[in-house]
Amino acid sequence: MDLNKTEQGTELETFLPRDGIKNHVSGIGEGVQGKYIPEANGDGAFKRANEEPWDPFKERKLDHPTTDCDTLTHLLKASLGSGILAMPIAFKHSGLTMGVFATVLVAIICTHCSYILVKCAHRLYVRTRVTAMSFAEVSTVAFKNGPAWSRPYAQLSRMIILVSLFLTYFGTCSVYIVIIANNFQQVIEQYTQAYLDQRIYIAAFLIPLILLSWVPNLKYLAPVSMLANGLMGCGLGITVYYLVQELPAPSERPHFNGFGGLPQFFSIVIFAMEAIGVVMPLENNMEHPRHFLGLAGVLNQGMAGVTMVYILLGFLGYLKYGDETMGSITLNLPTDEYLAQSVKILIALAVFCTYGLQFFVCLEICWDGIKDYYKSSRLANYVLRTALVTLTVALAVAVPTIGPFIGLIGALCFSILGLICPAVIEMVTFWEEGLGPGKWLLWKNLAVSAFGVMALIFGTLTSIEDIVKLYSEDHLAHSEEEDHIHALNHTIANVTSAVVEEIMTTLAP
Repeated sequence: MDLNKTEQGTELETFLPRDGIKNHVSGIGEGVQGKYIPEANGDGAFKRANEEPWDPFKERKLDHPTTDCDTLTHLLKASLGSGILAMPIAFKHSGLTMGVFATVLVAIICTHCSYILVKCAHRLYVRTRVTAMSFAEVSTVAFKNGPAWSRPYAQLSRMIILVSLFLTYFGTCSVYIVIIANNFQQVIEQYTQAYLDQRIYIAAFLIPLILLSWVPNLKYLAPVSMLANGLMGCGLGITVYYLVQELPAPSERPHFNGFGGLPQFFSIVIFAMEAIGVVMPLENNMEHPRHFLGLAGVLNQGMAGVTMVYILLGFLGYLKYGDETMGSITLNLPTDEYLAQSVKILIALAVFCTYGLQFFVCLEICWDGIKDYYKSSRLANYVLRTALVTLTVALAVAVPTIGPFIGLIGALCFSILGLICPAVIEMVTFWEEGLGPGKWLLWKNLAVSAFGVMALIFGTLTSIEDIVKLYSEDHLAHSEEEDHIHALNHTIANVTSAVVEEIMTTLAP
């Protein structure tokens, strides 16, 4: 037996977190022993030389597995967030025809990166004899079992992914709370003329969000995601109804607005469509994990539907409003019609339901880090859920204008998580098996990584511009308010002086 491989297996078993699925088979360390044969047998199982076929998915034991329909529902909800409302402004930056083709390009790249992440996970399940892995564990195992140059970076890759995932999704949850509160506030003030501080609306959602976070697992969260999809669908349907009224001819809009607007376009579309953080949790909870991949798999079905909806709303929104298109298409809808204003409530409720799925990513990261320290795991789990929700609400209350800052974090983290990391993981996973004719796998992943770096730069610059604009507007508003106060004080002083002078004149002998 190769002593180096045995030592490597022991190191892996000590380093990696325990398999989260009950009744898993051999330890991680056993998985690195023996020659690996990547081809599948007739029944889809894999084997090593001189060993019986071993199928990780037959060994996966789940208390509440999700069906393909449940998983598709979650995937649609994760990708169809509030970012879709910004698609018309993205098309304004690119032009009608360029917007269509560029959206398809972004969708293909994002879907491909999610695909190769799960594909690498399936390959590594067999090598390490475990039945499920998180995103961070896939990266760690890939680096540990990859070429010699990659092994020292295994722990670093794990920490980068965990920190990026937590920051991005925790911040996203806080932004969702602000979006929910703002939509309700706008509608209430529109029809009641009752003006309350924005923070009161944000704090009012603390208890409902805590109750939502107590949904125990993704199986029971599926109806919530289905409701969210229905609400978002109704909201988008009403929006499209207004968009198709008296549409101008496509020839009246530019089909390509030059290269100068493409950075803003890509930064909007990538970070609206990206859902890499929920991919592995969804796969880990599937009853039939192989159905996630494939030409007609859950991933391709979901992303194909998402892409068509994004293109439809972006195309119609920009075609309808042209240069008057605003940052969120709901701002272009009539303010004096109940049906148009109902869109804000529908989308707010859809975002509320989506909070649970985004929150699950943060919960999984934190719970995996502390669950071994608590005997009463159920109580500790629900205390953690409550604490995390309270923190997201507290952050939203403390900084209601947090959106641009989270956009900056998302630009940094989603570019790394959604584009660069999957490409690097695939390279190290298949490095020793071969990178294909002409090393095409290497060149392909270098191209994807370059696209990820471009997205990082574009997204960062756009977010910084939003932050500068936000504080410039606040400073201008504050200066104008001070000018009004000074003018008011000056007027009051003049009037008071005139009144006193008149009184003194009247009383004079």
